[in-house]
Amino acid sequence: MLMAQLPAEFTEYTRQLMGEERFERYLLSFEEPAPVSIRLNPKKRSEVRGQRLEVIDGERVPWCREGYYLKQRPNFTFDPLFHAGCYYVQEASSMFLDEVLRQMHNAYVNYQPSAIRPLTALDLCAAPGGKSTLLRSALPADCVLYSNEPIRTRASILLENVTKWGYENHIVTNCYPRDYRQAKMKFDLILCDVPCSGEGMFRKDEATIREWSPQQVEKCWQLQREIVSDAWACLNDGGIMIYSTCTFNTKENEENIRWMLQEFDCKVLPIETKPEWNITGSLLEGFTEPVYRFIPGITRGEGLFVCVIRKQMRNEKLEMRNDAPRSSAKNISSLNHLHSSFLIPHSSFKIELSYQEALKFLRGETLTFPSDTPRGIVEVCFEGHPLGTMKNIGTRANNLYPKEWRIKTTHIPNDYETILRHT
Repeated sequence: MLMAQLPAEFTEYTRQLMGEERFERYLLSFEEPAPVSIRLNPKKRSEVRGQRLEVIDGERVPWCREGYYLKQRPNFTFDPLFHAGCYYVQEASSMFLDEVLRQMHNAYVNYQPSAIRPLTALDLCAAPGGKSTLLRSALPADCVLYSNEPIRTRASILLENVTKWGYENHIVTNCYPRDYRQAKMKFDLILCDVPCSGEGMFRKDEATIREWSPQQVEKCWQLQREIVSDAWACLNDGGIMIYSTCTFNTKENEENIRWMLQEFDCKVLPIETKPEWNITGSLLEGFTEPVYRFIPGITRGEGLFVCVIRKQMRNEKLEMRNDAPRSSAKNISSLNHLHSSFLIPHSSFKIELSYQEALKFLRGETLTFPSDTPRGIVEVCFEGHPLGTMKNIGTRANNLYPKEWRIKTTHIPNDYETILRHT
């Protein structure tokens, strides 16, 4: 039945690409449920449910310091800690970015020992925000991160997730890659998690199977090269580009990397991995550069391809970061920034909500506070974590939680069935 669902052209090509043994293991993965994983917010993880979080009811994702596989998939909608930004529900393979960043930050500093200003980073195709929130957590606190999404509706979702994650020096924009190039913005690190044909998500999202076609693959690899070209112009000399897709074919992966090596003055950088992670290298004959492919049934996650590229230095003088091009205020203001009308709260008076009250708040309902609660803006929390603000007018407290963020379902569980459990 599965073979009938997968497009015949995809099956024929991918079987030949992976080889019989790998492809059979990939097919067997469809008979098992996709792994469920979350990534904790290190800024908020020290205080969860009133005590230090030491263990989650699950297994660590080996290539991510804050990642965990869960034993089962709960209904995250009804966990206030999810809405408070205490964790992000993210596919485990995508968390490999954490290992890449850890190693690449050391490589960048060692390559440019005279670097004296904060790093600047760009996530060019960032929605819904999984990799961006991981970037913001993993990069130095003084690094400025721009997270961009060209499609307005997706950019709004990105803004919500970034706001809830709660880090400073994180800017959301709604631009096309060419807008960054025209603004002459320069970055030390650029993540190009480019739009792709989505073959690596077939097990997780059946809609991607229906949308796949050889014509879509052709369209994607051409778009990807346009995006990379715009991004490359924004990368500082000596800077690092992380190129990733969630697809298997070599046209969108190895062949694009080979094109970059021919088109630009650059070098592919290796990432140290462990054999037990079962990460697959290049599948393109004759191409031996270090690339990293996650295949369901072989690695514990969905499909992912990653390659890390360094832009070579044009001359030794540019090693001095004071000489590197900077982005002027005029350049920055030319971009379409998104600003949240809602700030994860700051009020001198805090109210701790019960589980039922927290869900009512997240649904946008009014609440009634004790009579001695001061009038005005009040911060509401669950298990010590801020959820938002309300305006207490005495007889009731009006809800200031953004309408587009609210829980839409009318059903509210009676008990708090949290995914965060202590041992």
